[in-house]
Parts: sequence; C-alpha cells; structure tokens
Amino acid sequence: MGSSDAPAALDMDLSNQHTAPSLHTPTLLSPPRSKTPPTITGKRSHSHENTTRTSQRSGSASLSANALSQALQRTVDHGSATRDITPAGSPSRKRQKTFAGDNRFIPNRAGQDFQASYTLLNEEGSPATPSRAHKKAPSSELHFHKRDANRAYSSVLRSEMFDSEVPQSIPQSHEGSSSRAKTPPTGTSALAGPGLTPSTPHKNLFSYGPAAPTSLTPRSTSRSERGPNVNARSDLYSLSPVKRSSQTMLLSPRKTPRAVSKVPYKVLDAPELADDFYLNLVDWGPNDVLAVGLGDCVYLWARETGVVEQLCKLEGDSVTSVSWIQRGSHLAIGTTKGLLMIYDTTTNRKLRTMTGHSARISSLAWNAHILSTGSRDRTILHRDVRQPSQYLRRLTGHKQEVCGLKWNQDTRQLASGGNDNKIFVWENMDERWSQRWGEQEGGHKAAVKAIAWSPHQRGLLASGGGTADRCIKFWNTVSTSQNSANAAITTTPTINTTLSPSLHPPPTSLSALSTPSPTSPTAPPITPHLLRSHDTGSQVCNLLFSANTAELVSTHGYSQHAINIWKYPSMAPVVSLTGHTYRVLYLSMSPDGGTIVTGAGDETLRFWDVFGKGKGDEARGGGVVKDWGVIR
Repeated sequence: MGSSDAPAALDMDLSNQHTAPSLHTPTLLSPPRSKTPPTITGKRSHSHENTTRTSQRSGSASLSANALSQALQRTVDHGSATRDITPAGSPSRKRQKTFAGDNRFIPNRAGQDFQASYTLLNEEGSPATPSRAHKKAPSSELHFHKRDANRAYSSVLRSEMFDSEVPQSIPQSHEGSSSRAKTPPTGTSALAGPGLTPSTPHKNLFSYGPAAPTSLTPRSTSRSERGPNVNARSDLYSLSPVKRSSQTMLLSPRKTPRAVSKVPYKVLDAPELADDFYLNLVDWGPNDVLAVGLGDCVYLWARETGVVEQLCKLEGDSVTSVSWIQRGSHLAIGTTKGLLMIYDTTTNRKLRTMTGHSARISSLAWNAHILSTGSRDRTILHRDVRQPSQYLRRLTGHKQEVCGLKWNQDTRQLASGGNDNKIFVWENMDERWSQRWGEQEGGHKAAVKAIAWSPHQRGLLASGGGTADRCIKFWNTVSTSQNSANAAITTTPTINTTLSPSLHPPPTSLSALSTPSPTSPTAPPITPHLLRSHDTGSQVCNLLFSANTAELVSTHGYSQHAINIWKYPSMAPVVSLTGHTYRVLYLSMSPDGGTIVTGAGDETLRFWDVFGKGKGDEARGGGVVKDWGVIR
C-alpha cells in the first residue's frame, strides 16, 4: 500500500495545479473492445507526459526513485497486456541475409572448383536431385535441328559467362541416355591457384562472400583511354548484347542439314509378297522399271507411265528371286524348284530356262553376261547366258542356304553370304574362295543376307547380320598390303602381308594375321580385313550404298521395322524412316540413285525420295537424250 500512495499523491498534486483547464475537460471513454478503464476527470492517462511536466515544473518537491520506477513499470505492463489481446498479429518477415560492406551479390571465385560445380549443375549428375525417368526419344525422331541449336546456345552461354575459364561440358555417350554420374569428376580444376584449396563441390556454381575493399586511390588512366586511339571493335562500344567472339561464332557459315522426307511419296499394294528373310523379290532395273515377284507371278511397274503389267505366271511353281541385267531389258527369275528363267521384258518373251540347282534359287547377281545364282542346296553356279551350257563353275563353301550375292565389277570379286553366318569372297571365276570370314574371324553371329559394295572406295564391302547379330561390318577385300591406304577409317593396325589371289590359304590363316594392339581402346578384330563394326540394334535385312552421297541405307526387321540412313564412315544416323508394320525385307534403288523402294511382309511397296539426283544425271540421261531414248 505504501508504494501505491506515491503515484496517487503525484497525480493529485498535478490535478490541483491544473484545476482550471481540467474542470472543462469532458470525460473520455475507452474505445470499443478495449480493456483500458476510462480516464478519470482531471487526470492524464499517459505517465510519460506526467513525468515530462513534472521534470519541467519549477520548485517541485523531490520524488522517490523507487516510486517513479514502479509507476513506469505498471504503465509498461499495462501496454503489453493491451497488445497481447490484439485479435490478429502482424505477419513476421524473415530478414534477408546481407553482407557487410555492400549489398551486391558478387561471386567469389577464390578457391572454387568450377569443373566439379559445373558438372553437378547437370540434373543427371547431381546426387542431390532425384533421378527423373526421361522418356527415350524413338529412333525415328532424330531432332538434328534442335540438337544443333542447343549446342550453339550452350557454346554462346559458356563463352558469355565464363569466357575461357570454365572447361567444356562433359560429353554424353548417347543422346537421351538415362545413366547418372555417381561420382563427381576427379582432378583439380585448373582455375584454382597453386596456393588455394578447392572448396567442396555443391550444386550451386557460385559462392558469395564479402565484397573486396575498394581502393580510395584513383586509378590512373592510360593514354590510349584518354586519347583518340580507341579500339572501335572493343566490346565497350558494341551494340550487340553478346561478345564479338560469340557474334563471329553465330555468324560463321554452317552446313545446312539435308532435308529428307519421312513420308513415302508413293505406296503400292503388293498382295502375296512373301514374308521370307532369305528371298529377293524386288529389283529396280536400268530401264526404270520395277520388277516384283508376287506368289507365282512377276509384275512390272514403269515409273514413267505408272502402268503395272504382268510379265509371267508360273505353273506349279513360285517366284523366289528376281534380278535385272546391268544394261538392257533382260530379267532373271529364280523359282522354288531351282529353275532359272531369262525373260526379254520388251517383248514379254521367255528366252530360256536353265537348270543346275536341286533347291530354290534365293539370290541372283549379274556381271555383264555372267549370271551367278545362289541356292538352298548350298552351292553357287556361274552361268554364261550366251552359251548353251547350263553353267560354267560350281562354287562350294557354304554349309547352308546362300541368301546374299553381289558382284563388284571394279575388282571382279563376288561376295556371298549364307545362313551359316559366313561371308565368302570369290576372285573372278575361281572355284576356290579367296577370303572367308566367320564368327571366329570377327564376322557375324547370324545369317548374312545384306551385302553391298561401295561405289566410292575400291574393295570396300559392307555386310549385315540377322537377329542374333544386328551389326553392320565393313571389310577391306583387297590385299592387306593396301590396307594402309584406308588407315583413315580403320581402327586396327595394318599388317604388310600380301595375299595373292592364286594362293589359297587355309581357313585359319586369316586369324593368324591378327596382332592385338595394346593401345587400342576397343578389342581389335581378329582379321585385319575388318575395318569396323557398328551395332544397329535390329536385324539387318538389306544394305545399299548411295551413288550420289557418302551414305549407306539399311533396312531392318526385328524389332524396329525401319529404314535407316547412315553417314559413312562415321556411321552417324541421318534419318530413320518408318511406316512398314512388318520386317522390311526388300530394298532396291532407282537408276538415278535418288529414290529407294522398300517392301515388307505387310504386302506394301513404299517409295522414298531420300538422295535426290546426282550432279551428272542430266549429262548421263537428261535433256534430249532422255527424251529420244536410244541414239543410233
């Protein structure tokens, strides 16, 4: 009670001195929803005003310090109680961290391992970011324009931000790969100085710290900055938002990718087109006429007129292979019974029927007037269609059906592929093979039907394997002493050992020529004739080299059913064409080399304009010569 009398006496003293003004002061009521009691007439509610007036009053009596402090404490407690019952409090805001000296965010590059930090920025390589299931783009949708644009954008962005201080990004092994980098790259970054310890890599590329103290001493200006000798090509005076080096890169000429239509310009129905991997039922002749074997009939389609006509109908037999002669209008037809028929398509007349095989004829190959036939009876017959004899030579070597045959007119070599997974190369008309490549010699692990000779490089042979192999292999069929000429595209060391065509080594001699290379990044092939091998991921049914460009066409069966075009020798994919719903078993090219036709078990023929016309097409067959036909 003693402590509360002092404030009360103080208030009464103040009210007595100000009686005149307080008599006319109206009574103040508390606002609604307030717990503060109403103000008593003649008294002030604010203790700090009373304290101020008391301190200014002259001749006032001395006050107790304890009483004054207690009065102030009650006022403070009363105000805090009033604030506690506020219905809604103000939302609290977290203050942003500021750095001493400056509020700018300037990266601190001292002691940073930019290589590791830049790698961790990648979502695939960041251990802190959960892996997302990226959907792999189908092989038919190769976004070449988007890939090139992304590469250019990354180069410009890296040049603008880091100039030459940050190394290039780590190349990915395959576009769209879902593999993640489990550990950051090892090695110390070249950016860190010799006396600096790199910090622990984290996902943030930059680390921020206090700004460097600015010098109060003004920097001296050089004469070149003050005088008229100013570099007009400096980035300081450039109106472009990027550096001059980036402008040079963006404005540099680039090779425009060749546009290839992914839609066939013509589709023909081919009922009864056999879905047999070992047959060859489609061939496009030099007279621009397409021959197709359907069941027991052979049909001809002329591209110039679009007319389809039936050439022949077999009695009690079926067509297993067709092939045009290189120059002329003669067509060879192989049958299931092992018969070979030669037709003159201009008169639609059968010239002769030849025998010699005991099983179906699966493959045909012309070399001028020499016609070679491969059969299920595992033999190859050389025939001269001008002579009355049935055949000249019988070649034996394959253990199963011969399903692929191709002549190389430059080297006078015949390549054959069979269901025994082997490739044979025969010189001229010899009955003994000169080269043989099986699985033990680095060859294929499945049937070899796809065979093609390169028109641009002498002695270059391409072969494709079946479902169990899925690879395209390239071979040098000339002597190994000439292998050094192809060193630019080979991945194996060259061995200066000459193989004479007249010398027939045993089958194991080719493997004896192989010498492993300790510096080779991949396992070296067993034979030096193997230049390279490329896994396509699908059964290879046919191969064709483009006559106009350095590209290769392959058709596939299980399980893609696609037509792929590759750059040679890099084997970079150019485009993938889809549309067939069954294995693409048949492939042929137009005489001008610009169009290909494909056939499948879905009983359709599709025409694709993929290569365009060559430079010499007009000189070879255009203009007046094409209009008049044959000039006598």
